[in-house]
Amino acid sequence: MVYETFSAEETEAVGKSLGERAKPGDIYCLNGDLGVGKTVFTKGFAKGLDIDEHITSPTFTIVNEYEGRLKFYHFDVYRIEDQDEMYEIGLDEYLFGDGVCLIEWAEIIKDLLPDNAVQINITKDLDKGLDYRKIEVLI
Repeated sequence: MVYETFSAEETEAVGKSLGERAKPGDIYCLNGDLGVGKTVFTKGFAKGLDIDEHITSPTFTIVNEYEGRLKFYHFDVYRIEDQDEMYEIGLDEYLFGDGVCLIEWAEIIKDLLPDNAVQINITKDLDKGLDYRKIEVLI
């Protein structure tokens, strides 16, 4: 599926739509350059899971946990230097538990992720406007 959005609100709405369809054990890998809207997308995703808390990117803590209709594990692995760090935080327990994982910068740890993880790529195209985003969901 490919979505095109022209505002932060539209990007958030795409995230919300996917969050509403998320099931226990789902893993979403969110890829894109700095400033492309990964956290905006994630805020919408959390809304789709009925989470009302303020969502922030866990850049320094690696993972934030939220309670909604499902447990939500929001990872930001941008600062991971060695994939072994992920095992130290118990990655397998998150990935193979009963919650939903969304991993920003997932390409950094792609070798640790199962093949059934949903890939989401967000890109900008300034020729289409400052707020334009192309969101590709590869299932």
